[in-house]
Amino acid sequence: MTGRSELPIGRRMAQWRVRRRMTQQALADRLGKSKSWVDKVERGARALDKFSVIQQIAEALRVDPAVLLGQQSPSTSGGTTPDGLDGVRAALARYGLFQVPECPTATVDLGRQLGYAWLTYQHARYTQVVRALPGMLDAAQAATPEVRVQMYRLASSVLVKLGEADLAWLAADRAVTAAGGDRTLAGAASISIGSALRAAGRERLALAATIAAADRLTAGRSTAELAVGGTLLLQAALAAGTCGEVRHAGDLMNRASECADLFDIGDDPHRTCFGPVAVELARVVAAVEGGDAAEAIGRHEVVIRRDGWRRLPAEYRGAYLLDAARAYLLAGDLAGAGRMLVNADGVAPAEVRVRPSGRTLLAEIARGRPAPAGVARLATLVGLTR
Repeated sequence: MTGRSELPIGRRMAQWRVRRRMTQQALADRLGKSKSWVDKVERGARALDKFSVIQQIAEALRVDPAVLLGQQSPSTSGGTTPDGLDGVRAALARYGLFQVPECPTATVDLGRQLGYAWLTYQHARYTQVVRALPGMLDAAQAATPEVRVQMYRLASSVLVKLGEADLAWLAADRAVTAAGGDRTLAGAASISIGSALRAAGRERLALAATIAAADRLTAGRSTAELAVGGTLLLQAALAAGTCGEVRHAGDLMNRASECADLFDIGDDPHRTCFGPVAVELARVVAAVEGGDAAEAIGRHEVVIRRDGWRRLPAEYRGAYLLDAARAYLLAGDLAGAGRMLVNADGVAPAEVRVRPSGRTLLAEIARGRPAPAGVARLATLVGLTR
């Protein structure tokens, strides 16, 4: 059964499984099926011809059966395309079509614009970043390798936020190319590769790319190498966990923790936000993706009391609070999930109101009965009332 959409139902099932950060085994366990059964359905090797089974899958994935059947667009992924997104796409398409001789003054000005754009991103003002990116991406083609890497990484980061994973992957790949033979710059670009691949549901590719880059850096002891290498290990750990490689994910987390213990928190030239708190937050996210709500919530309630939590950028904290909301939702604590979501909106409104995954989570929690305090009002403000 494929409904009205050309996309097979198995593919839609796989997409929603990835959005819910569930492995095939986790979904199989919820359905009382084998992992092989889930894999065959997603590949189209096994047909779904019973509506009762489709209803069961929809319940496990927390979507309407009509969404799986392609008969209804998920209102949760709504929201308008930010102004400038088409411009970003066009700027990436113009890559290599022209080269302007490098001008020192222009490079300095672009560096200042880039610094401001990163700060804007870290304050979760994504639509402002998107509007500024097209012109900056064109100008960056004649800039230094470091500026080009940072520019493409910024583009990749905001595109991940806006649900444009494939375009984010392209921008991240441009960052790797711009890094040339610089090991640390290439590692920083690989952070963006890992993030984009994970957003696209390509966890195994993300795992391979980030581990290879981390292994080249974690032997170093400079602040930049430890920050970039440690962040790569966190990306790899999250990818491994989503692939169901729990033990491997734990080993990678421990390696990242060792880097954090050696890391002298100070300047963060590659904007990794790495440190002991980042490692603990990643452990919470890994527990959520592994389906262990109790561990996730227990760790969450400890880590947010640490001093380093408040020093993280608004974007970082807002994104993490969405994961914390998923932990409470997984535990069946609708009020706790709503509290985390409202907190995320207070820290970084765009994470909830602009980011597609945030809107999805908001609509899901708002459907609960009774809807948690503040969530119904927020859903109305965002236009997600049902």
